[in-house]
Amino acid sequence: MRIISGLYKGRRITAPKKLPARPTTDMAKEALFNILNNTYYFDDVSVLDLFAGIGSISYEFASRGTTKITCVDQEADCIKFINDTAEGFEMPIDAIKSDVFKFLEGTTLKSTIIFADPPYAFPVEEFSKIPQLVFENNLLEADGVLIVEHSKHTDISNLEHYKYSKSYGGNMFSFFGYPETESED
Repeated sequence: MRIISGLYKGRRITAPKKLPARPTTDMAKEALFNILNNTYYFDDVSVLDLFAGIGSISYEFASRGTTKITCVDQEADCIKFINDTAEGFEMPIDAIKSDVFKFLEGTTLKSTIIFADPPYAFPVEEFSKIPQLVFENNLLEADGVLIVEHSKHTDISNLEHYKYSKSYGGNMFSFFGYPETESED
């Protein structure tokens, strides 16, 4: 895996094979960040990376100037790898070992961008818990976005707060957010 852009552009990060992670492909990651770059200044956002795995998405945000990044994963080895890598690159990443659903139920941390990359084998009911908990617990900033990565064979377009999806190879990114409010002139 490599960092696509920013301060650490081109740096390769190699995780031990034993880690139970499926990093977002470089092609999909680059496409995702092109979308986000049109809406956000990365040094002005806060990021919550759920099911963080080896931290691929978090490193990309940190490389682009984001200073408020929190990763959550239930695997101790993944959290250790993220902490070690972030320390080595001097990246501002706070990694938390927790079940993601329990974390979402108990946190008050609000973020501009929440990225979730759960196991592709999750049933739709498990995917649906992510936006449900994020919006019920008011964890997304008003102008923020929740992005859920999933297989193109999983349809979550009927979930509340769904906006749109983008497909990159076998990967899909589904975007969720608050309804647009009309501004008065």
